[in-house]
Amino acid sequence: MTGSDEFIRTTRFIPVPPAAIFEILRDPERHPETEPGHWVREAIDPAPLAEVGQVFGMNMYLEQAGGPYVMHNRVAEFEEGRLIAWQPGQLDDDGRLELGGWLWRYELTPVEGGTAVALTYDWSRVPRRTREEFGGRMPPFDPVLFDESLEALARAVRG
Repeated sequence: MTGSDEFIRTTRFIPVPPAAIFEILRDPERHPETEPGHWVREAIDPAPLAEVGQVFGMNMYLEQAGGPYVMHNRVAEFEEGRLIAWQPGQLDDDGRLELGGWLWRYELTPVEGGTAVALTYDWSRVPRRTREEFGGRMPPFDPVLFDESLEALARAVRG
């Protein structure tokens, strides 16, 4: 795992082709399988992710956040079979997406016998007031989550 005070990046080898991994990442209905803490519950719209700018909603649950809540994510990067990233946010009262400043990014690199999967969590655009709400602690959860997330992704691919 590498990182700075603005991002964390972790990489894992998964012994399947990039396309198999990408199919899971582009499918919001499969996202709960890739998250080890079980706070990602189910997709609101099951449409596969297909382009930059697409917004997809997820039902979430986290006791520390008061229980159930909804996140809407905007696809920020998309390269078929190789790269997918999204920016989490929430809809305001007028239905506009307000992004929180976070970015989840998966980069898939074919290597002999499978794929090197790099997961980057970038919080460099999180506003100061939001950082203060988390007590200045960024990321707002244990960094071990990233290695566990890639392990969950590997299990999802294996079926």
